[in-house]
Formats: sequence, structure tokens, C-alpha cells
Amino acid sequence: MVLGLGRSGIAAARLLLHRGARVTVCDSGESSAVMERAELLRSEGATVLTGESAVRDAAHYDLGILSPGIEETTALVSNVTAKGIPLIGELEMAFGFCNSPVVAITGSNGKTTTTELTSLMLEAAGLHNAACGNIGTPMSELMVTSEAWDVLVTEVSSFQLETIRTFRPKVAVWLNLSPNHLDRYPSMQEYREAKLRLFENQTGEDWAVVPYGEELPALRARTISFSVTDPAADLTLRGTEILYRGGLLLDLAATKLRGPHNAANLMAAFGCGIALGADLSRMAAAVGEYTPPPHRCEFIAETGGVRWINDSKATNLDAMGKAISSVPGSLILIAGGKDKGFEFAPIAPLVRERVSLAILIGEMRHRIARDWTPVACLPVESLEEAIALAASHATPGTTVLFSPGTSSYDMFTNYIERGESFRRCVQKLSEKPPLTSIH
Repeated sequence: MVLGLGRSGIAAARLLLHRGARVTVCDSGESSAVMERAELLRSEGATVLTGESAVRDAAHYDLGILSPGIEETTALVSNVTAKGIPLIGELEMAFGFCNSPVVAITGSNGKTTTTELTSLMLEAAGLHNAACGNIGTPMSELMVTSEAWDVLVTEVSSFQLETIRTFRPKVAVWLNLSPNHLDRYPSMQEYREAKLRLFENQTGEDWAVVPYGEELPALRARTISFSVTDPAADLTLRGTEILYRGGLLLDLAATKLRGPHNAANLMAAFGCGIALGADLSRMAAAVGEYTPPPHRCEFIAETGGVRWINDSKATNLDAMGKAISSVPGSLILIAGGKDKGFEFAPIAPLVRERVSLAILIGEMRHRIARDWTPVACLPVESLEEAIALAASHATPGTTVLFSPGTSSYDMFTNYIERGESFRRCVQKLSEKPPLTSIH
């Protein structure tokens, strides 16, 4: 049984069908999109149950495959576990069919950028690879093809790591940890423990790329450390230069990447290359062509001397803090969204120091306003209203930063839809003719 008709669930079902299994897919939803996917998989040979019939399915199965977005406490999952059916995640299942070494990258922030950079840089160094996992392409999707890879570069989330058993990356990358997903985990400790499963099955033949000085449990793997502040690390930062044990690898000024957080992402990517024996000079040469993914401190427009920055990918306070710190000069911040179980008070000192006006959206807007007193805070009902209000308050030289600091699901499907909505609204502003005076 495969639980969930999202991209991971569909990929898992197709891989299992490809390998000769009898597959039933269950999804409690009944939207038009779910029903369309159900019909597609039925045409490919799967049995598909939706809605109540999925939740109440009485059949027994040899194995359950859980999509990462589905919590184990839901009725859909409880129906499976109550029957004693073993349950693993899509990542774990796909890994069982994988014949390539795996680089696995996790962290609260920077996973996608680091995964993209690592894949690009390793390819340039002659290591044929594919980026997969939480970045968008499930590993199962790749296992259906006959293509051979030297390595798979995999972005892994805490949700995916919850359900592993044998998943063992050749190179495990731990970027950082900050409060996130506390609507799913009762505490930071449980969130951290889910992430730490990344190292669970590694041996002395494997590698761990980790921040220097990070308090991690004893690791069996060999380690490569990185730090933007401590010169004792293997990979360090001197001004804008990234060094490996004192030798220059790359000058960040020659790339389209800026800020210490991107330096850390690049160090982690180089760490993977070091572990795999890749040509570091060829890896460095590839970075100049890299453009950061959208919705990550992305410049959208400048209108009337006001800069508009889209950082919709900032779904926790650490990402928001990095974005705020990266913007010079006068700053108006648009923030807020879904209640993920953490407070906004920890970032209040930085907001008071840097932000002249905070315009707040989403279900947390009023609580954030209380946390950020005495900063001028204006809670509004929609993103469109927030943008219009920011435009009316901004003066030449001001930056309007959209960095929500939490998830989008109270108002949008995901951070991409949220960021695209911000982009469209700002572009409409820039299309408006300037006001003229009538004498």
C-alpha cells in the first residue's frame, strides 16, 4: 500500500509496479486533482482508493509506503499501523533499489540551494549525478529509469528521515538547525532527533560534512567541517574568499551568491567534493554560472527608488534573520503566515534594530505584532493589501523585504505560490503610471 497521491506517492507506486508488485494507493482526499491522479494510476495498473474508502480500507498488505507530507497520526495512517503493517517512507523504499552512492543534505535552511550547488559542481567535476528528494524529484522517480549515476545528490527533510531504516548516505551534510515544524513536533528536541537520523546508519567508510563546533552526537563517519567565523574549520571564510585548509578555493565576489549563509552552502558543497575525491578547481569554476533559486532573497523590481525583495522561501526565523541582516539601509518588512508552533519573540531584537515598519499577514499577524512591540506593526488581511500599504509608506532608498518567517498554508498552497503572488503584485505596481500634479 502506498499512502498519498502526491508526487512522492505516485513515484513510489510507479516504481513498485515497475518491479512487479501489486499496488494499492490510498489518499483521503477527493479533490479534482486527486481524482485525476487516481485515474492515471489506475490506467497504469494500480488499485486506487480515495476519501472514506481509503481511510476505512480493511485489506492487509505486506508493506506500507508513506509519503513525507502525511503525518503518522492521521486516520489514514492509523488504519495501516493498527493492522500491524510495517511502514516505511518513499525515500527508504527507493534507497533499497539504489545502486549509486548517495549524498544526503539536510538542515532547517539552505537545503535546496546546497543541493543544487552540489549537483552542479560535482557534474562539472565529472561526476554524473541527479538531484532528487525533497528538492522536487522523488528518488523513486529516478529508480524507474535505466540511467546510471556516479552519485545521487539528495535533499532530505526531517519528515523523510522519520521513516528510514537502512538509508545510509555515503556523504551526510548537516547544514544548520533552527526552530521549524513545531506544529508537527512537540519540541525542538524531537525535531532535532528526526534530523539526526541522517547519520544513523553511517560507518567509518562514510563522510559527514558538518558545521565546526556543532554539538552533534558521536559520529562514526569521517568528518569535514566548515565555518564562516572560525578559522579552525577545514573550510573557512576570509572576507569573501572560501578556503580549504588555508588554500583558496573560490572568491564569492566572482559569483552571483552573496552573504555568509551562501558561503556556508558553498562550503558544504565543496565538502561533498572533498569526500568524493572530486576536482575542486573544476567545482569552483562551475559556481560562476549558478543563479540562486527564485523566492530566496530574490530581487524583483525597483520602483521610484524602492527595492522589492522576494524571500518567500523563508519559512522559519533563522531564514528571516539572515534575510533582514543582508539588507542595508531603511527596511520595511512584510511577514507572517501559518502558525507552526513557534514564537516570533526570539527575533524581536533584530527587528527592532533594523525594521522601520512591519506589515503582517496570515493567522499569526496579531501575535507577531505583540511579540515585536515597540516596532510599528500593521496587521492586514491579504498580501495584496500588505504590498499596497508598503508602497504607500516606502520612500526612495527603502527596501521592502517579503520574508514571512513561517509557512504559507493558511493562505497559499506553498511558498512558491506565495512568492509568485508577491512577484505579480509588485510587477503591477511598477506598471502603474507615475502620479502627475495638476496646476
